[in-house]
Amino acid sequence: MVQNPNGFNFFNFSLPSATNMNTSILAQPALNAATSMAPCTRRSARKGFTLVEIMIVVVIIGLLASMAIPAFAKVRSQSRLKTVTSNLRQLASASQEFMGEKGTTQAAYTDLVGTGTDNYIRSVSAVSGESYSSITVAQTATQISVSSAAFGTVTYNM
Repeated sequence: MVQNPNGFNFFNFSLPSATNMNTSILAQPALNAATSMAPCTRRSARKGFTLVEIMIVVVIIGLLASMAIPAFAKVRSQSRLKTVTSNLRQLASASQEFMGEKGTTQAAYTDLVGTGTDNYIRSVSAVSGESYSSITVAQTATQISVSSAAFGTVTYNM
C-alpha cells in the first residue's frame, strides 16, 4: 500500500510482465463457481408479484367473468322454460288420464292435483311466477298454455 501525500491510501497496481509472473493484479478478484455466474438483479432477488402483474391477472379474471355470466344466465333461463314446459306436459298427461277414467270432457287443475289416492299428480311448483290453478283442459284441446312474467305465454302441444 502506498500513502499519498494528501493522506489517502492507494493500492499499488502493476501489470504482470513476461519476466515477473508472481506479480498479481489486485483490481479483479479471483472467480470461483459462485461468482462466475451473472450477478443477481433486484427482480430475481425479491420474491412475490409486482402490482402490475396482479392488476393484469385481475383484468383477465374480469374479462373471463364478463363472458361467462351471460352464458350462465342464458342456461338458467332455458332451464326454467323447460321446467314450465315439463309442468304443462305433466298436467296434459294427467288430464288425459282423468278424462279417460272419469268419462268427462274436461279436467280442471283442482281435479288433477292433490295428495289423495284419486288425484293424478302432486302439486306443481311455479318456477317463474306462473299460476297453474286456472288451467282447465278440454278433451278436444290440442294445446295447454300458461302465462309467466319472465317468459310470457308458454304453450305445450298435446
